[in-house]
Amino acid sequence: MKEKELINQAIAASKMAYAPYSKFHVGAALLLENGEIIQGCNVENASYGLCNCAERTALFTAIAAGHKKFIKLAVYVDRAAFTPPCGACRQVIHELAPGVEILLINNRGEIKRTSDAELLPLSFGSADLEA
Repeated sequence: MKEKELINQAIAASKMAYAPYSKFHVGAALLLENGEIIQGCNVENASYGLCNCAERTALFTAIAAGHKKFIKLAVYVDRAAFTPPCGACRQVIHELAPGVEILLINNRGEIKRTSDAELLPLSFGSADLEA
């Protein structure tokens, strides 16, 4: 099943995270319209403002490869609580993958399903820039 594979790839991506400061390893896996899966992990930097989250890494990698249609985004953190995307990631998801189904996965294998609209109500987007 594609969803199980997506979740497994998010878990695998979390193991590739570079998180020497926070020790908070996050993995993301993005299911493309063509069935391909692109992984992302968080990458920290001693200059904290230069860090990049797993969700943005996956989306930016997909966009850089020419992909524009996304089906699901799985986000895994090795903890019991569900960990939603940060505010910056919510905005990027809203811009680059509007309507994508978001799966939050915890270390018990439980899934919480959500969307960009639920995570970022009253959002700001490209339509707000039109005159």
